[in-house]
Amino acid sequence: MGDSHISNRSEQSEKWSRRGILAALGAVPAATLLTGCGSGGAGASPGSAATASVRAATRKPVVTVTPADGTTKADFTAPVEVVVTDGTLASVKVTGNDGSALDGSYNDDRTTWTSSRNPYSGTEYTVAVTAQDGTDVTAAFTTRSPGETFVGYFTPEAGSTSGVGMPVSIDFTRAVSDKAAVQKAITVTAEPAVEIVGHWFSDTRLDFRPETYWAAGTRITLGLRLKDVQGADGVYGVQSKDVTFHIGREQISTVDLATKEMVVQRGGETIATYPVSGGDAEHTTWSGIMVISERFEQTRMESSTVGLGDEYDISDVPHAQRLTTSGTFVHGNYWASTAVFGHQNTSHGCIGLHDAKGANDSSVDGYKFYDSSMLGDVVIVRNSGERTVEASNGLNGWNLSWSDWKAGSAL
Repeated sequence: MGDSHISNRSEQSEKWSRRGILAALGAVPAATLLTGCGSGGAGASPGSAATASVRAATRKPVVTVTPADGTTKADFTAPVEVVVTDGTLASVKVTGNDGSALDGSYNDDRTTWTSSRNPYSGTEYTVAVTAQDGTDVTAAFTTRSPGETFVGYFTPEAGSTSGVGMPVSIDFTRAVSDKAAVQKAITVTAEPAVEIVGHWFSDTRLDFRPETYWAAGTRITLGLRLKDVQGADGVYGVQSKDVTFHIGREQISTVDLATKEMVVQRGGETIATYPVSGGDAEHTTWSGIMVISERFEQTRMESSTVGLGDEYDISDVPHAQRLTTSGTFVHGNYWASTAVFGHQNTSHGCIGLHDAKGANDSSVDGYKFYDSSMLGDVVIVRNSGERTVEASNGLNGWNLSWSDWKAGSAL
């Protein structure tokens, strides 16, 4: 009995020992959960958290610049980007060998910097980056040059003074298919301020004007930011400049070919009245609002250049001022009798005033009117027997209503 009792106790002890071991093994996860918000829980090796902190503290920031350092034909149609991992950005400076600098902005975490505009083509850039821990990184790249380019030739000339009818007219050397992109890159502003809108006459011509004539004394600034703007597939602009023009006094001359008289007003006051001769019944003069776009003290006029065969060839036409691209001028006339002016319309479409051969006689009407005029002055023709001139024929966009003008904008 005693042995048996001892034996039972031994078996019980063995069973309980096994259960204790199993219980102890099963308690490990529970202990981990219970102590999870404490010092690391069961099973954590001593100092493991501190080791992780040290590793994080000693990890160096990694800076990536796009375009990559050493790139020789980088894209100029995308912004420059700087990204840092394992750190934040303290400063980013991007400068070009042309003296330009690229401004930019950081994201909220200061882990990314993006330039506010694209880099210029054909330019070498240096990127200097400093991370918050003091790590400095420098990269350099060169953007590729565009394959094909275009420029815009503008009227009037920079620094010039013109009459109140002068639009800002730009002729492009290549056809523009992305008119919105090109127009967006051009600004025209005025002092005193006035709304100014662009109008496309063709794929190569864009004019700007306000609703009514400019105010006398206006200062106009043309801003061209066409460099690297894609005007057509693979064709990019090259200009980045500002130019200014000025508007002088207001002079508006009205030609009535029924009365054969021209009245010149300056600032609303009549300063001169001249007898004139316009186009005859077979060669009527354009009617409408026209702007003086060229001026010649003397010039040659040949009928063959305007589709009239060999009807005339005059080598020394005095005091000629162009009104249309197609060949309409207001000019002096020394070869016709003085009795013609104010009485008969005998020209091939131009408006003539009595003048003298050699353009040196200051007493004649042709000389006086030329001397009082400037580029951009307005000449209005009425009762000519001809339809209104096309707005694109010369600098004559004033013949379009404001709504029609605005309809020609790409923006």
